[in-house]
Amino acid sequence: MDETLGELARYAPYAFALAVLLFGIYIWRERNRFRSVNVVAIAGVSAALVAVATRAITIPVPATGGYINLGDTMVMFVAMLFGPVVGAFAGGVGSALGDVISGYPGWAPITLVVKGIEGLTIGYLAKRLEGTPGLVVAGTIGGILMVSGYFFFEYYAFGFTNAYAELPGNLVQAVTGIIVGTGLANAIKKRYPEVENLL
Repeated sequence: MDETLGELARYAPYAFALAVLLFGIYIWRERNRFRSVNVVAIAGVSAALVAVATRAITIPVPATGGYINLGDTMVMFVAMLFGPVVGAFAGGVGSALGDVISGYPGWAPITLVVKGIEGLTIGYLAKRLEGTPGLVVAGTIGGILMVSGYFFFEYYAFGFTNAYAELPGNLVQAVTGIIVGTGLANAIKKRYPEVENLL
């Protein structure tokens, strides 16, 4: 297990660089569609928010060398509020950065992918589904993708028993993310509806 995570930790800087490069290229190519400066600023602040939430509470899971955290609350919140582009960047880069500053750099590359997909999916669905039920559906599907993504990686890397040991914690993260993310997104959308038009 330590060897696998140690090997993955070596790829973390390259994964970060690639993610930021792809984000920059996408924003530049779509510059007529987005207010580029706003997107970059909001994505950066959102990624920092996700990283801080990820670092705030860390509960180690010895079976996989991973940990339980509150990062999904902010991944879901920013994706529901700002959509798939910010959701993917903040979810992936912010969560992976949270892994690094929390002392779990080996998880950063897989987190970058799993949480990026989670943020992208939630942001995409939240923009197309209406009201609180739509946000809950978006969060639920994103949460399922997050839990499944980690489970399949852990099953492949560490075996079924170890993957199963982390499953309850990931489920708690997903449910907490849905509740808190939906609540915060709803509150901001109602109080400051202009926020959604920043991008």
